Amino acid sequence: MPVIDLRLLREDPDRVRASQRARGEDAGLVDALLSADERRRSSAARFDELRAEQKQLGKLVSRASGEEKAELLKQAGELSAAVKAADAEQNAAAAETQELLRGLGNLVHRDVPVGGEEDFALLQTHGTIRDFAAEGFAPRDHLELGQMLGAIDTERGAKVSGARFYFLTGIGALLELALVNAAIAQATAAGFTPMLTPALVKPQAMEGTGFLGQAAADVYQLERDDLYLVGTSEVPLAGYHMDEIIEAGRLPLRYAGFSPCFRREAGSYGKDTRGIFRVHQFDKVEMFCYVAPEEAEAEHARLLEWEKQWLTGLELPFRVIDVATGDLGASASRKYDCEAWIPTQGKYRELTSASNCTEFQARRLSIRMRGTDGRTRPLATLNGTLCAVPRTIVALLENHQQADGSVRVPELLRPHLGGRELLEPVRK
Repeated sequence: MPVIDLRLLREDPDRVRASQRARGEDAGLVDALLSADERRRSSAARFDELRAEQKQLGKLVSRASGEEKAELLKQAGELSAAVKAADAEQNAAAAETQELLRGLGNLVHRDVPVGGEEDFALLQTHGTIRDFAAEGFAPRDHLELGQMLGAIDTERGAKVSGARFYFLTGIGALLELALVNAAIAQATAAGFTPMLTPALVKPQAMEGTGFLGQAAADVYQLERDDLYLVGTSEVPLAGYHMDEIIEAGRLPLRYAGFSPCFRREAGSYGKDTRGIFRVHQFDKVEMFCYVAPEEAEAEHARLLEWEKQWLTGLELPFRVIDVATGDLGASASRKYDCEAWIPTQGKYRELTSASNCTEFQARRLSIRMRGTDGRTRPLATLNGTLCAVPRTIVALLENHQQADGSVRVPELLRPHLGGRELLEPVRK
């Protein structure tokens, strides 16, 4: 199955070129693709013509004799060589087309703002940012609070595993479990099926979801086993139905995956090195949806609402942005980020994201839906982070801290923390 609709590429190449340019990618890839596709189609037609000739000649050979048969056999030999050459040419052109297609990003949605990381469109702002000066104290950052609570140990994390690793200890470990249980409870109530997913996947799953292109530098690979460590459970959840046909009546399919996630954080050296905001390993609850393509935009809006419900329940001030084209990632046609306010940084930082991948991943993973008319077609996939645990802990500790270093527990989490209303500093 082509990774984008080749008919669209042929009929409206300017749209695909514009999408590539908006992403900051090579628009010349479109022309290379059109050329390879034309060679693929012409060589396929040539192969079919030669095969038809070969069949006709075969019938003549079976009825001929003597010198006539010898001449026909000679022609058959020459024709056989031509058929093999046409077949090889067809296969080479098809392979080149597929290879070029895999370098093409998903078509950007028409309403996405064009530009780089800072060119997002601000859609909404929620909650009230605390005025710590008015409250009479300077806020501590999450690492200082985590150490006071006996919740975060980055020094021993570095000793055992290196930079950007950490231990969650005592109440920190309990806080993670509370967050995960609360997130899964919300997702289950919304109709998602909870899933515990593999952390190691085959290349087909990683490539099919679009993580071996521009994001490849962030991926951990186990070369000896030909497996990859996932950076998100989006990968195994997308691969869950690869090479399958799903009956339209079963849609939408919604899964909430919990898994460890591993990221090299390539290119982020020197950024967010303090604490647990940007780390190499973390746990996450991810929402993943399979829907009919015509339902994808409405499902995208629903994913965003579930994320807003979650952050509102955690009583965090946050904003919603429409991510610009150059910051989308290969598989997303459009992406909304929810960014929570981090007091000691004095800015909003990404906590959740919701991406509409349209048919892009389904085409690459050969996932189709079958309608009531019996016809099959690609479906659409979407994903949305519900809870990336370390960043959520960062936001919770900093926004709900008290002057004495204690941290107020939002009501949503209290049932999952044994009824605690406050996290108290440990006595040393």
